[in-house]
Amino acid sequence: MKKNDLPIVYSCSGCSSAAQTANMIAIKMDREKLAEMSCIAGVGGDVKPLVRTAKSGRDIIAIDGCSLSCCKSSLARHEVQPKHHLVLSDFDVPKINGKDPDSKTYISAYKRIFELINDHF
Repeated sequence: MKKNDLPIVYSCSGCSSAAQTANMIAIKMDREKLAEMSCIAGVGGDVKPLVRTAKSGRDIIAIDGCSLSCCKSSLARHEVQPKHHLVLSDFDVPKINGKDPDSKTYISAYKRIFELINDHF
C-alpha cells in the first residue's frame, strides 16, 4: 500500500499518561504502516502544509487521551471530521498528570483500537 493510501492518524500529545499513551499508539500505527502519523499541533497552529494534509480527503483517525478531545477540536477548526475518533478514557486508560504511560495499559488499548479500526478499513 502506498503511503498516500494510508489513513492519517493524529494524537493528543499532552502531559498526562493518557495523552502520552495516545501518542505512543499513533506512533506504533505509523511504524507498523497501518496509518501515516501527522502533526496535530501543526493543524491547530494553522501551519499550511499540515492543514493541507488534514484536508486531503484521506481517512483520519483521531486519538484523544481524554474527553477534552483537543485532537478532534484542532481538526474541527479546519472543518475536518475524523472517520474514527477514539478517546482513551473509553478504553480504560487513566489520565494521570506527571506519570508515564503504563505499558500493559498501552498494549491493551492499542490491541482494542487496532481491532476496532481494522473492522472499518
